[in-house]
Order: sequence, then C-alpha cells, then structure tokens
Amino acid sequence: MTFGLLRHIFTVMMDLYYVILVIPAILLSLYAQILVKSTFAKYSRIKSSRNISGREVAALLMRAQCIQAVAIQRVSGALTDHYDPGAKVLRLSEPVYGDTSIAAIGVAAHETGHAMQHAFSYGPLALRSALVPAANIGSAVGPWLAIGGFFLSIPFLINLGIIFFGVSVLFYLITLPVEFDASSRALEILRANHILNESELEGVKKVLSAAALTYVAAALTALMNFLRLILLARDRQR
Repeated sequence: MTFGLLRHIFTVMMDLYYVILVIPAILLSLYAQILVKSTFAKYSRIKSSRNISGREVAALLMRAQCIQAVAIQRVSGALTDHYDPGAKVLRLSEPVYGDTSIAAIGVAAHETGHAMQHAFSYGPLALRSALVPAANIGSAVGPWLAIGGFFLSIPFLINLGIIFFGVSVLFYLITLPVEFDASSRALEILRANHILNESELEGVKKVLSAAALTYVAAALTALMNFLRLILLARDRQR
C-alpha cells in the first residue's frame, strides 16, 4: 500500500468533521455506559421493601394490564434485557430475573413497558420493529459504500451509502420516544400497583434516566456520523 493511499485513508477516516462532530458523541457514549453501569450497580445493592423479584414484577404488571401470552425468560449476560415483539417474549438478564433490588425491578418494569406498547399498538414501536432489517443493512453497508465512493471518486456510491446509513439513523431516532415512553409507563405502573414506595421510585428514576442517556448518546453518534458523511460529500462536490 502506497503512502499516498494511506494518507488518503487517514484523511477520510480522521477528517476535521470527525474530530468536531463524532469524537464528542463517542465520548458522551462512553460516559453514558459508565453511568448506567455504576447506577445499576448502586441500586442493585438496595433491596426493595416488598422483596419481589424482577420476574415477579414483570408477571404482576402484565396481569394488571391484562397482557396475556407473553413469556418471561431468563437470558445470559448483564443489561441484556429486552422485549421481543415478534416472539412475544420478555427476556430478563441474570442480574434482573431473580433479583429483588430496586434496579432489577426498574429494568423489569421498563421491559414490561415495551410489552404494553406492543399490546396497545404503540405506533413508534411498530415503526421501529419494521425498520430493523433495513437499519441493520444500512448501518453495516452504508458507511462502507460512502467511504468506497470517496476513495474511488464515485458520487453515486457516496450518495447511496449516505441513503443506506440514513435509514439506520432514522432507526436510532425513533428508538428515543420508544424508550422514553417505556420508562414513563414503568414508573406509572409501579406507582399505580404500589410495587415501590416514593423513595424507591426515585432510585428507579435514576436507573432509567442513566439507561436513557445511552440511547441518546447512540442516536447522537449515529446522527453526527451521518452529518459528517453529508458534509464530506458536499466538500467533494465543490
């Protein structure tokens, strides 16, 4: 590989737009990851007054909302909790499934919030689910198409890559209201069903707020990368 090509690769990968736009977003993402892990760890050490596990909370809340035919499964790993609308399965990670901490209850209630969204046909969740295949392709292929277009000086490839990646950015943006709404539902149903007292709910708010920041940071990183590609394409056309 020639020195000229190496310099060209460095210019595309580490341009001024990357430094100004993307690096701050990446730093925010790192901070968000640290915050969510430390906050979850803190409130994992505080047991709930009702001594009820994450799985029990999810089951209780779904019964209260008349949600049926949703299985609750244990999944390996930490903070791997999610609701699968296609399979109608609520999967809780090992630190949440059988634990009785405030953190575990908050996460379980949040995932139950997603099950409620699905049961009550919450529009943004349906849209996000529909975008998953296209978003996966866009995030995997889009940036490389654009970079290939820059290397080969082919505007069509650059624009096609930007369009592909734009779909994944849209997915990240739609994820925000979905996650915020699930957290709001979690706090509401925990309070309405007297699962936690107000002091304990404050702890849940901190756990869910820290988790929300990770989604904000991910969306911002994707958006800044998208904007960077657009600006690089504009500069190339001058």
